[in-house]
Amino acid sequence: MVYEHADDRVPYGVLTGDALFIGDVGRPDLLASFGVTAEELGAMLHDSVQNKLMGLADEVRVFPAHGAGSACGKNLSTEKQSTIGEQRATNYACAPMGREEFVALVTAGQSAAPGYFAYDAELNRKDRVRYDASAAPRPLSLAEFTELRAAGAVVVDARDPQEFAAGHLRGAVNVPADGRFAEQAGTVLDPADELVVMAPQNREEEIVTRLARIGFDRAVGYLRNPDDALEALAGEVAPASRVTAAHLRTALVGDTPPLVVDLRTCGEREANGFLESALHIPLSELPRRADELPADRPVVLHCAGGHRSSIGASLLRHRGFQDVSDILGGYAAWALLPAEPAEAPALADA
Repeated sequence: MVYEHADDRVPYGVLTGDALFIGDVGRPDLLASFGVTAEELGAMLHDSVQNKLMGLADEVRVFPAHGAGSACGKNLSTEKQSTIGEQRATNYACAPMGREEFVALVTAGQSAAPGYFAYDAELNRKDRVRYDASAAPRPLSLAEFTELRAAGAVVVDARDPQEFAAGHLRGAVNVPADGRFAEQAGTVLDPADELVVMAPQNREEEIVTRLARIGFDRAVGYLRNPDDALEALAGEVAPASRVTAAHLRTALVGDTPPLVVDLRTCGEREANGFLESALHIPLSELPRRADELPADRPVVLHCAGGHRSSIGASLLRHRGFQDVSDILGGYAAWALLPAEPAEAPALADA
């Protein structure tokens, strides 16, 4: 609670952390406390929101720990502050309700937590060496990079999906720097792996730092000039297949239709529609569910616009899948396709 003056009866504001967001509440299923079940955490969250926070005056300002762009809720607002009264009137989780109804409501439609959440929760409870930015990974010579890659280090390619598709090192995992890089890297990478970084020019140290912030501090180095490296390693470079929505529609009625995989969240599918034949595996679940996909059939992945699908497709190729593509423009491009013309009626005999 924050008071402007020591003798104020009504607080100026409340710092709600990850309990109450603007437009949403925290998730009780992120394994933030080991040995405590989601139901127990949900009951605590119910008490915090319904009894403590909603017991405050309407004019009390709400300052959450973060907002839109986080995986800690379903519908976080881009606004930086609100009031208890506004949240009481507009936040679905702040309407009066019992504990069971509350827990069911706030957990419905949640996508799986990014894989690194549980890893970080455990790591934060351990004594460990503090990250030393001055001893951060260094530029690698081409020979050093090649040796590390041959020994099993995973190449993290942080370039734009189109640049990655034009040519990348086989087995590299594409996590574009311009996006929710840390969350997505923590979703598809394994913290136990050694990492070597390919990044847009002059953003190499930024990428290494962003990895370290989620506990992925086994990046051993980076290439200073990716273009020169790709030219020198031309025999190890391959394009990534990206297909148009129109191409996919044609392929789906062909002799060997691909399996379409939808990487979006449950909320995105409900709000924007979906391909009836698509298998729904959110990107956050793909690393542990990749074995559900056939290795002997073409696979085409899509997300909303083509960013996450490049990540997911690169992960599958890294794991050995041979025939993997993603949709340029994602589901947005599919939704813009014109309706297929109906067949013309056959002419009757004269």
